[in-house]
This record gives sequence, C-alpha cells and structure tokens, in this order.
Amino acid sequence: MRLIGMVTGGGDRGRRRITVGVVADGMAGGAVGGVVAPLAEVTDFYADLPYWLDEARAAARGTTAAGRDAVPLAEVELAPPVPPSARVLCIGLNYRAHAAEGGFQPPEHPTVFGRWTASLSVTGTPVPVPANEPGLDWEGEVAAVVGARLTDVDESAAEAGILGYAAFNDITARTAQKLTAQWTLGKNADFSGPIGPIVTADEVGRLTDGLRLVTRVNGEVMQDGDTRDMIFTVPELLARISATMTLHPGDVIATGTPEGVGYVRTPAKLLVPGDVVEVEIERLGLLRTPVTDASARSGA
Repeated sequence: MRLIGMVTGGGDRGRRRITVGVVADGMAGGAVGGVVAPLAEVTDFYADLPYWLDEARAAARGTTAAGRDAVPLAEVELAPPVPPSARVLCIGLNYRAHAAEGGFQPPEHPTVFGRWTASLSVTGTPVPVPANEPGLDWEGEVAAVVGARLTDVDESAAEAGILGYAAFNDITARTAQKLTAQWTLGKNADFSGPIGPIVTADEVGRLTDGLRLVTRVNGEVMQDGDTRDMIFTVPELLARISATMTLHPGDVIATGTPEGVGYVRTPAKLLVPGDVVEVEIERLGLLRTPVTDASARSGA
C-alpha cells in the first residue's frame, strides 16, 4: 500500500488538518494518476496502526466508506505522512562508497543526528537557499518509518516493526553543518527534508536485496547507488537505536546517502536558485524539489 499525508482542513476553528490516506489506482473509476481514500487524522492513525492499516486495505478494495469517498490524487494537497511528534533520526556515512568519497573510514557504530519534523516537506515544495550559504547539497536517501513501539529489541523484532519506506532527500546547508562537530543546524534548513509517500514494507521487501537510488540535478545524474552498499541495515539501526531510546510509530529513520554528493566534487557543486533536484528510488517513487532564493523563507 501507498500511504500519503493530505491536507483536509476543518478541525477546531477551521485550522489545517493532516489526514493519512491510502492511494490506489482502481478506486473511484481509476482516475488518471490514482485516487486517495482518507483514513484518519495523522495522530489518530499512528495511535492505532493495526486498525487503520486494516481500514486502508479495505478502502483500497473499495469496500469501506473511505474507499467510496476517494478523490483524485491530483486534487490533493500533500503533507508529510508522519505525526508532529515523530523523531526524524538521520544516519551519516552509512554507504561504503559515500564514506570513502569523503575520506572517512567506515564507521564502527552508526552516526546518528536529528531533524525536526518542522523541516519536512513534500514533493514540489521549493527549498530556499539560506542567505549565508553558497548553495545547498543533495543527499538522496531511503527513509524507514517505524510501525511499532520498539524498546531494546533485537533485529528480528526491529524488522517486524517497520511500517514502510519512503523516498527522502536530506538536503544540507554545508556551511552551517561544518561550523562545529554538531550537524544539527546544517540539517534543519527550512523545507529541506522532502519526504514521499510511505510504501508498506510488505511491498518493498528488504533493502539488503537492493533498491536503486538515483539523484538528478537539472536532469543530470549525480548519484546512482544501491541500498546493498549500506554499512548498517535498517533492522540493525532500529535495534541499536532502541537500546538507548524507545522508538514509536511514525518515527523516521533516514538511512544514509550513497556516493555522489556535491561538496566533495572538484570544484564543489551545490544547488542554487533555479535548480531542480530529483530523487528517484525503485519501488518508492520520485521526489522533485525546486530550489529558490532566501526570500521564500517568509513562508516557513
């Protein structure tokens, strides 16, 4: 199944409301581009995942009211499909070739840093270059979304607790990132974390079997990697992280990027206003992000 976040409005005092929906091609007459059936407000969805996943399967078959109320996907305003309480944990240097291109030895332990959900965006959302940056760097990644409460679990339980995977771009402000040994500032620029729909784990399979990941800038291929090059597998990452902090449904693990980032090139190549960066991942889909100037930050 493919799960999206969608803006449905309503709620108290007419405030924007984010709902999780399930996408299918066959509902509502098979509209071009697919249709989406709304399921539940995002926090409610993750509070009772087993129930809502059953509802999603029924909606995809058109056998529930949600399935009958499906609307064309093209008419939906997308939103990140994770709750506002989600922790977004990113893994640095998790592809052998990427570690090598930066002059690093493969790490013995995962390098974990954090994003806030406020930095997340969706395909098509422009990302502004901060005024103190010469440009932004791309990092196409697979994001794993947690589907169960995980506390000090082994790798088998961790794997069973994966809801699904999404395309992700860990767009990075390198100047801010390199100011200190802590990467937080450079990894939380406004709108710099576009994330795609969640494709459930049963449809994706294991990343160790290989998913091709391609990043393009203005149509030119910059990254062409494979998840088989990962140093730490997703179950291993979840198990190691859960030994220290409990993971909850909706938490996101961005699993690292393959070789081909911009800052290591000679000369360095960065995203500047007018550029378009695309991340396309086998089975997960395509993210397209236009790059604009700092004036766009007024909507952050």
